Amino acid sequence: MMTTLDMMNNSKIDRQSMDRQCESNSPRPIIHDDTPRSLGFCGWFFIILSIIFTISLLPVTIFMCIKIVQEYERAVIFRLGRILDRKPKGPGMFFVLPCTDTFTKVDLRSKSFDIPPQEILTKDSVTVCVDGVVYFRVSDPISSVANVKNADLSTRLLAQTTLRNVLGTKNLSEVLSDRESISHNMQCALDEATHPWGIKVERVEIKDVKLPQQLQRAMAAEAEASREARAKVIAAEGEMNASRALKEASMVIAESPSALQLRYLQTLNTIAAEKNSTIIFPLPIDLLHPFMSRK
Repeated sequence: MMTTLDMMNNSKIDRQSMDRQCESNSPRPIIHDDTPRSLGFCGWFFIILSIIFTISLLPVTIFMCIKIVQEYERAVIFRLGRILDRKPKGPGMFFVLPCTDTFTKVDLRSKSFDIPPQEILTKDSVTVCVDGVVYFRVSDPISSVANVKNADLSTRLLAQTTLRNVLGTKNLSEVLSDRESISHNMQCALDEATHPWGIKVERVEIKDVKLPQQLQRAMAAEAEASREARAKVIAAEGEMNASRALKEASMVIAESPSALQLRYLQTLNTIAAEKNSTIIFPLPIDLLHPFMSRK
């Protein structure tokens, strides 16, 4: 009877064999295929025929043979469907053979595109809408032409998937406060994935994080309650400090009775300056002493 350990070992062996089979069957990138290529008899025949045709109609074909690319462009030449010389041509002028050579221009300038808003479920089960921007350029023209059909479109689609995958592992607080780390992780992931395509991701930025209306109201209420609590604490501390100051002032006045009389006169002066229509009859405190002594 087969034990659990034997079943696990057999499963592990099956997975390893499947991985080796997938690796052996997976196509290698064209740029790394350095096996010698031969045009064959037919290929050389068409090339010689094209050269003869070019020489015979030289005044006319000279305009068909000379091509120019700009400083920021490179040309990938295909001769009978195969990449010529394994390196791009340019900048400047280069020659092609009519009927047998075709070429593709590749722009090396940095490009940017906006990531459409993505509905993402964060790690703490909050739905947010996030968009961003990606800056990239072509670092290897041959790989961008030979290894992928449309490098720009593929990078755009991969950026959307990477944004969802990266933000799906973050909490809402991390998404709102740790944008630089998220952008760096996205850049590393995109750069590694697009390297076989000859694409270099230079920068990734998170533009906006949109929260649901209910969540915005809840967060606003929480922030308002927190501010009110802090305001009450500050007011209580102020009252406590004021009471301490009043206590010290009363102790000073109790030690010197004349200080109370001076404070009384200062209060009368303040009232007279602010409210001139108010009539005040000063009553000396000494007149109250007999009544207080009787008690």
